[in-house]
Amino acid sequence: MNHSTFKRYVACATLGVVTASTALFAQAQTAATYPDRPVKIMVGFTAGGTTDVIARAIANELPSRIKGATFIVENKPGAGGNIATADVVKAAADGYTILMASVGPLTINPSLQKLAYDPMKDLMPIILVADVPNVLVVNPEKGIKNFKEFAAYAKANSGKLNYASTGVGTSAHLSSFMLMQSMGIDAVHIPYKGAEALNDLLAGRTEFMFATIPSVITQIKSGKLIPIAVSSLERSRSMPEVPTIAESGFPGYSSGSWFGLLAPKGTPQAIIDKLNTEVNAIMPKLEDRFILAGADPVGKTPEFFGEFMAKETAKWKKVVGDSNAIAKQ
Repeated sequence: MNHSTFKRYVACATLGVVTASTALFAQAQTAATYPDRPVKIMVGFTAGGTTDVIARAIANELPSRIKGATFIVENKPGAGGNIATADVVKAAADGYTILMASVGPLTINPSLQKLAYDPMKDLMPIILVADVPNVLVVNPEKGIKNFKEFAAYAKANSGKLNYASTGVGTSAHLSSFMLMQSMGIDAVHIPYKGAEALNDLLAGRTEFMFATIPSVITQIKSGKLIPIAVSSLERSRSMPEVPTIAESGFPGYSSGSWFGLLAPKGTPQAIIDKLNTEVNAIMPKLEDRFILAGADPVGKTPEFFGEFMAKETAKWKKVVGDSNAIAKQ
């Protein structure tokens, strides 16, 4: 390398270092002043639902950590959470529009429908906020009190069973399908819209269903429903007395709902990291509230959430294919 070439090499290298340093400095400055106006947390479901309740808990508590900040929850229900998700994907990547989403729009729906976006490519994970196991529940009129009795009843009535869900391709539907498949039992799936599924189970018109713990915890406490098992690998902190399906004879069985915060692709990493740090910091304050409502707090890093989403996407893609849910929509 001659002297002039070496000088050009040094100049280019120096320019690269300066450019990188300038970008890092700009990101640090952005994070230091963020947020200087209200941050909108989009929720793709109606007010009062689990996603909404968790989003509002985060929005209400964050200002205790970020002084002067305002976080506003905006509900935009429709298409199983896809509409709000698409809006956030198209939003400015500046940290002022973020998404509280769940297993459906992030890792099940991409295998069910042709979407205009790819959650794994078009969104940046911030933090996995909470895990909400599904709980297998039955009407007390069946006289079933535990999983062993449920399994015996299911095997004796294979082909005659019917189970409710909140719709084709939902976590409730696919959780039941996974269990029936594991047990080698045939059962008829009856999809409903929202609360109608629970109403018919309470009325005895269906025999069992999977539901998120928050959606049925009141009926369980009042004795109107019997909890048989939870769908998480570990027992729920909300119902530690209820065994998991995995420990009831089906090792590895895991399904359910979970909720996390994400931002549009291109959002400065410094903002992602700041939000992650502050939400992790408020988790101890929310822990009792979440557990009481049936949600297990998670937290951890953006990288952990991203890896978790990738595994969930692969799992649900297989289950959707096996269940033929696409053809049934």
